[in-house]
Amino acid sequence: MISFIKDLALEAGIICLEGQKNLTCHDLEFKSAKDIVTDIDKKVEAFLVKAILTRYPDHGVLGEEYGAVQSESGFRWIIDPIDGTTSFVHRLPFYSISIALEKEGKLVLGVVYAPAMDQLFYAEKGKGAFIGDTAIQVSETRGLDNAVMATGFACLRAGMKNNNLPIFNEIVPKLRDIRRFGSAALDLCYTALGSLDGFWEMNLNIYDIAAGTVILKEAGGVVTDFTGGGQYPEKGFAAANKGLHNKLIRILTKFCPSA
Repeated sequence: MISFIKDLALEAGIICLEGQKNLTCHDLEFKSAKDIVTDIDKKVEAFLVKAILTRYPDHGVLGEEYGAVQSESGFRWIIDPIDGTTSFVHRLPFYSISIALEKEGKLVLGVVYAPAMDQLFYAEKGKGAFIGDTAIQVSETRGLDNAVMATGFACLRAGMKNNNLPIFNEIVPKLRDIRRFGSAALDLCYTALGSLDGFWEMNLNIYDIAAGTVILKEAGGVVTDFTGGGQYPEKGFAAANKGLHNKLIRILTKFCPSA
């Protein structure tokens, strides 16, 4: 199964790269004033859903663009065809294809592929996390002052009054530095790789973080909501290595959004 999904992600990456070459303003639609989608997002999702349901016709699917295909099988695929559409549209490399499998409500498999950088991350529950053929682990950073973290601002794009800016202003001075890639799936993978030490964000959806969550956990990381509980992403999303996670949560908990 993991080989099948890895191959699908690579094929979807080709669709992205070819589509990006010829992308024009006529290929854009606006979900809201600041939230865009392209014809390529839809094309990639349609390709993935068709391939998965052809192979596993009794499985369910949840995709960002076309919604849900219901099933009583206990299996559900969670797909974000292009996580980081703004980067994709602006011809920046930080976008990814995110595919996860849920079994009886538990995430068990995740694949994230960044086509522009040819980075393929994947993990199965209990089998470790990998980039290409190389096993990966989270960093060993223990102090916030030595940490490099990432965040995002989906909350601002959505016009939320309770947003990430106060959190950003409190956390960033405590860190060595901050990075902003624009793809939550990649932020989680880079945390799993140890290139980042942690990641937090508000107003995410399950398809943004499902695959990356499997990969990060298999790399030894911790994922919770802003209070340290399991109601993510509804109550915020926080991810880090074990040594930093509690320190991050101590700051985030007072900013926890209502579920």
